[in-house]
Amino acid sequence: MKYFSKKQPLVSLYIIFVFSLLLFLLTTSSSNKKLVSSNLSESGVVDATTNSFSSEEKGIPIRLKIPSIQVDLVIEKVGLTSDGAMGVPKDYQNVGWFSLGVRPGSKGSSVIGGHSGYKTSKVAFGDLEKLQTGDMVYVEDDTKKSSVFIVRESRVYDAEAYAPDVFRSIDGGAHLNLVTCVGIWDKVKKSYSKRLVVFTDSVE
Repeated sequence: MKYFSKKQPLVSLYIIFVFSLLLFLLTTSSSNKKLVSSNLSESGVVDATTNSFSSEEKGIPIRLKIPSIQVDLVIEKVGLTSDGAMGVPKDYQNVGWFSLGVRPGSKGSSVIGGHSGYKTSKVAFGDLEKLQTGDMVYVEDDTKKSSVFIVRESRVYDAEAYAPDVFRSIDGGAHLNLVTCVGIWDKVKKSYSKRLVVFTDSVE
C-alpha cells in the first residue's frame, strides 16, 4: 500500500525552490548575503522560512518510541516508489522515514509512515488512531540522541488527496508527522481509502 502520492507535493517544493533561488540571487547583490547549505544533494529539501536549504544537524533516525500506545520500533529509510508515492517499510513491524525530507528534529516537517489494518498480526501503527493531543513521541538517532515531540492534532485524508502540509512546513519550527492507512480496503488498488496523519511539534 502507499501513503500519499508525492507528485503534487514535489511540484510545490520545486516552486518553493525556484522562489528561494531567485531570492538568493537577488540578495547576493547586496551586503545581506545568504549562504546555501552544502548538503543539498543529501536532503533535497528547501526551507521556505529562511530561503535557504535546511541543514541536517540531526543524526539519521533509527528508532521511534510512543509510550502511550506502547510503540518501540525500528525506523527504515524510504524514498519514492516508481509511481511517485512515498515508500513503505519492508517489514510490517517497522516504520519508514521519508529520507528525501528533513530528519526528525530538524527545521521543517519530517514524515514517518507505518502499516496498519492487518488483522492477523501486530503491525507498526495499528494503534496510531488512539493517540491524543499531548501524547509524547520520541525519535532516537544513530548518535544516540533523541528528539522529542508532542501530539498537536490528527487528521484523516482521502488516499489521493493533495496534502502538502504533511510534507512541508513554513512556520520555522520542527515537526514530525506520522502517517498510516485507515478506512475501507480496496481489493483492486490493494490499499485503504483513507490516510490518518498525526501532527506533532518539537518540544526542544
